[in-house]
Amino acid sequence: MTTAPLPSAASPNAYETIRQRSLERIDVEKLDPNHDVARIGGVVSGAVDEYQALAHQGAAGLRALRDPAEMVRRVLRSITRFGALTELFERPEIEEIFIEGDRVTYIDGDGRLQSMTTPTSEEENAQVVSRLLAATDRHLDASSPIVQARVLDDSARLTAVIPPISDQISATIRRYALRRENLGFLVQKGSLTPQAAGFLWAIMQSNTSILVSGPPGAGKTSMLAALLDSAPANHCVRCVEEVRELHVPLSPHSSYYEARPAGLDGRGEISLRNLVKLVLAMRPDRIVVGEVRAAEAFELTRASNAGCGFACTVHANSARDALNALVNAALMAGENVTEEVVRKVFSSTIDFVVHLDRDSTTHEGQSMRRQTMEILTLNPSLHDDFTTEPLFSRKSIGMPLEWTGQMPNEALRRRIEEALPHRLDLRAICDGSATPL
Repeated sequence: MTTAPLPSAASPNAYETIRQRSLERIDVEKLDPNHDVARIGGVVSGAVDEYQALAHQGAAGLRALRDPAEMVRRVLRSITRFGALTELFERPEIEEIFIEGDRVTYIDGDGRLQSMTTPTSEEENAQVVSRLLAATDRHLDASSPIVQARVLDDSARLTAVIPPISDQISATIRRYALRRENLGFLVQKGSLTPQAAGFLWAIMQSNTSILVSGPPGAGKTSMLAALLDSAPANHCVRCVEEVRELHVPLSPHSSYYEARPAGLDGRGEISLRNLVKLVLAMRPDRIVVGEVRAAEAFELTRASNAGCGFACTVHANSARDALNALVNAALMAGENVTEEVVRKVFSSTIDFVVHLDRDSTTHEGQSMRRQTMEILTLNPSLHDDFTTEPLFSRKSIGMPLEWTGQMPNEALRRRIEEALPHRLDLRAICDGSATPL
């Protein structure tokens, strides 16, 4: 087979020159990077040998490689794995990776934002995203320039955007925690006190409705997972998510459901709102929505009227803001209901709000702290607004999370205590004289 000569001065560097030549030959020979690794290794070795020969002959713009074997390894890793990002994907302590054109940054195990030192290009980063999506049913192209998908054997969530929506490829890869998160774990991490954890366990024994709020990265999904882990084995729990992040073992008659975007023909979409409608017909004790952002919030008003509890997360800067955000999301459904009606429904059906926050910066020798700032209860209101009562409160991150001495309203407290084993008393759990966990 005859191929064009290697480019000379036009080549940006030896690595990119050899990589492009290898990709051309792989395309001609129709090799599969997932299955033909040995043959691709031979192609890359041949491209390196050819480059070295031309460099030693004095070809313009080509400089001989000091370590040809390392170049083979690097190019092969780019084509058959994930290039410079391979090492980041293999480090379990890394939480999130950000791709912006040819730049790659990541959050390390201490919560610090770091820059990847290994050089890469926008084209190579785009290839990494394509390889991640190859194992899914999602696609990223001009007809679908935004995508979310589970990747890396369901261990991470990829969100990616390409032009014309963005100026360049822009992607975030969020790694899921491999540990099983529960309320005890959150106590160990300093997010909760034993008393607050016991209280949250207690309210999960009944079909209460709970809103988990906080800014991005505050630990909302971890908290929701810990709450689900506390649900009784006889509860039917239906979890719906845009892209699945929750992996808590549920009871045999509970299930997870994941939304699906439209196909290339524009059909086949199954929205989060569709899924909430679906599970309403499946007699759930609790509906769980991984993250409420839009019209699916309106279906939660139907869930409330149907008598089942729900748990969901929402982005917000405070517990009060979270309630308003849920109302605004419900109004996005475009149904013929007023804000006053939506507020009245939620004010009478949401029982608790758990608000989280995180450090904006890390302290020397410390990891980023994610902590529960407030646990509020909602009381029945005669007005078209929310009446809340703080039960646990933390003045600022690093300060203690303290019980305020308040209790949920009498009817709600009675409903919770009737579901508790061994005649446990909610006040005793809050003051620490009873320890259910």
